[in-house]
Amino acid sequence: MIEYYSPAEIEAMRPAGRFVAGILSELARTAEVGMNLLELDDLVARRIKEAGAVSCYVDYHPSFGGSPFGKVLCTSVNDAVLHGLPFDYKLKDGDLVSFDFAAQVDGWVADSALSVVVGNASERDLHLIDTTARALEAGIAAAKVGNKLGDIGHAIATVARGDGLGVNTQFGGHGVGRTMHGDPHVPNDGRPGRGMKLKPGLVIAIEPWFLQTTDEIVYDPDGWTLRSADGSRGAHMEHTVAITEDGPIILTARD
Repeated sequence: MIEYYSPAEIEAMRPAGRFVAGILSELARTAEVGMNLLELDDLVARRIKEAGAVSCYVDYHPSFGGSPFGKVLCTSVNDAVLHGLPFDYKLKDGDLVSFDFAAQVDGWVADSALSVVVGNASERDLHLIDTTARALEAGIAAAKVGNKLGDIGHAIATVARGDGLGVNTQFGGHGVGRTMHGDPHVPNDGRPGRGMKLKPGLVIAIEPWFLQTTDEIVYDPDGWTLRSADGSRGAHMEHTVAITEDGPIILTARD
């Protein structure tokens, strides 16, 4: 069921958005060569406790998950791109890591992701991250009252294909509100002018993710981590966005 929220409810979502944005900003600043993925997960777990927030991930067990997730942060490194389950791994120079984080504050959920390179970055990795960021910006710009859901996907895919990247539609954005994942599904490709009409009060996570040389993914044995089928690197960007009469509001905007 697709839910629509009042302006007052959207305002009430802002603390969750600010908290999630702050966590991702901290991760982008502090992640460095030699840090363990489990250290980073522990850091975020402490921040959740300090804020009185609630993790959306620890007990999360959708149909595609091998078991309850058990951690508070997704950490996808290099050829991993989505749902990376933190494990005992120390970041190396040049690693491309995507952080995906969702939390509930005062009963409202926000969800966001970003990708960074620790240490020395290759031009190719930086370009992939930039393309993914530009695709997110394009998707958000299309999230306007009167547009259709297909306009968002079309805007995202146009940026990707313009840079020679493939687009996978198995996983994409989704509705956000009282829970982390709701209707509608927001694919990263679409036909302009097609699909459901975007109305005020719809709150969605828009999340493009791309792989350098394929659009095929495979699961790790952990049942969660998704990797490129050919070993090429991936990047992932996401914001929680409210659609309003005055234009899209990025609830997880970072400083």
